[in-house]
Amino acid sequence: MSSGQPDDTDLLEERIGKRLRDRGETVAVAESLTGGLVCSKLTSVPGASDYFEQGLVAYSNRAKQRELGVSRESLDSDGAVSEAVATEMARGIRDTAGTTWGVSTTGIAGPTGGTAEKPVGLVYVGVSYAGAWGTESSVTHIGRHVFDDDRKAISQRAATQALRALNQTLETVESV
Repeated sequence: MSSGQPDDTDLLEERIGKRLRDRGETVAVAESLTGGLVCSKLTSVPGASDYFEQGLVAYSNRAKQRELGVSRESLDSDGAVSEAVATEMARGIRDTAGTTWGVSTTGIAGPTGGTAEKPVGLVYVGVSYAGAWGTESSVTHIGRHVFDDDRKAISQRAATQALRALNQTLETVESV
């Protein structure tokens, strides 16, 4: 039963929204295993249209290639659940949407599909910042996480981790 009180994630979404609004910056999200959860959380904040540009669920490798420009080489050599693909997804959504920030999630929610090298619960979260042209200040940060839980909980935890990563990077990257 809900107490009607916001949880930590709600507050996080509000902090992200305020910071983006105050800085005049925008964000777009490319999701795979989270299937739209990150977008849902970001757009739950009143006034999200001030900073939220778009979200894309690119679940298949073809969609990652077609919509985000993820290279065949990265998908072939590293697999869809990899640092390389998370990087290309975050940069791809940022650049195709023309936003300041791009966020990506890719992983294995299970219950099947894991291996010894890539277990169920493995998640990569990417956050990419587009610095002003000529400043060479654009950066992309990737986090690797392993969540030990069921499919639904892994997806929820990955979405929350994406918000945490965006918030942390917003705190460390100066607005230009």
